[in-house]
Amino acid sequence: MLACQQKINDFYLGYRSQISKLPFCFLISNLSKGSGFSSLVRSAGTFAQLIQKKNNFCKVRLPSNQVIILPISSYATIGINSNIQANQVVIGKAGRNRLKNIRPTVRGIAMNPVDHPHGGRSNGGGHPKTPWGINTRGKKTKKVKK
Repeated sequence: MLACQQKINDFYLGYRSQISKLPFCFLISNLSKGSGFSSLVRSAGTFAQLIQKKNNFCKVRLPSNQVIILPISSYATIGINSNIQANQVVIGKAGRNRLKNIRPTVRGIAMNPVDHPHGGRSNGGGHPKTPWGINTRGKKTKKVKK
């Protein structure tokens, strides 16, 4: 019993290792899909949970409650990503975004027809179109097999 507690105490927040070495039900983040590059659960305040470990695979519950299967050799970081309240920041004015090098975005419907496929026509503009002017809603996209 004491040896098991000693093993769990070896893990600390920010500890990164293979999933095979982590205990169950740990909150983890920065998951990799087998390669060295972390591609899952990297956003601010997010975490995943290690549910099950089998021979070569493990099950992980993502923040969307979707359960995925990963190789047990993939890496993860223990703990929740910081900056939990990132989505509650009020920018307040356009000047703060400009300081972050984010230029203003103009809606296509507010443009002229030569500038954007959605442009032209007052009171709502035209139907949504692709960059080549083909309607995107209501057009059949599935090919019927003969």
